Amino acid sequence: MELIQQNPDLSAYLAADEVIDHHHPVVRATAARLASNAADSYAYARLAFEYVRDVIPHSQDAGDPRVTWRASDVLEQATGICYAKAHALAALLRAEDIPTALCYQRLGVLHGLIAVRFNGAWHRQDPRGNKPGVNAQFSLTGEQLAFVPDPDAGEEDDPILYTTPPPTILKPLKSANDRDQLWSDLPTALA
Repeated sequence: MELIQQNPDLSAYLAADEVIDHHHPVVRATAARLASNAADSYAYARLAFEYVRDVIPHSQDAGDPRVTWRASDVLEQATGICYAKAHALAALLRAEDIPTALCYQRLGVLHGLIAVRFNGAWHRQDPRGNKPGVNAQFSLTGEQLAFVPDPDAGEEDDPILYTTPPPTILKPLKSANDRDQLWSDLPTALA
């Protein structure tokens, strides 16, 4: 699948905003701690991915009722669903000047992940969190995502590389009182 930049300006994939708030002190401190253990940007990207995947539990897997959506809140509260974890990873990568996009898969409901740009190409990564049957790994040589869409079931990858989360993703995250409410309002399409 050919990935398509929503914005042709690569600097848009380094920007901070309300969601990917990589100038926030919690994001900066986490990025600095991870960067101190990395020899280069590739090693940093892998460490950031593994941190978000392994240290921040997916709230559904952990039974955590809290809903987070802003990257700094995900890192501070150490919880989030796939979208929130993607926001946190995007913030950590952008904090170290690594272009990062938000990506989605339609798997009945929308699933969130990221793409990172290295060596002139985009590489999708899925920080959702591993569990039995899910084994996502950081890779720049071939995708090893949490899920592979089943076209026969109407599932598909969205090829668009987003600079910010679409409103259909943010609205339920911002309005949910808890994860159960969020789960019932998860979007099934981006438009």
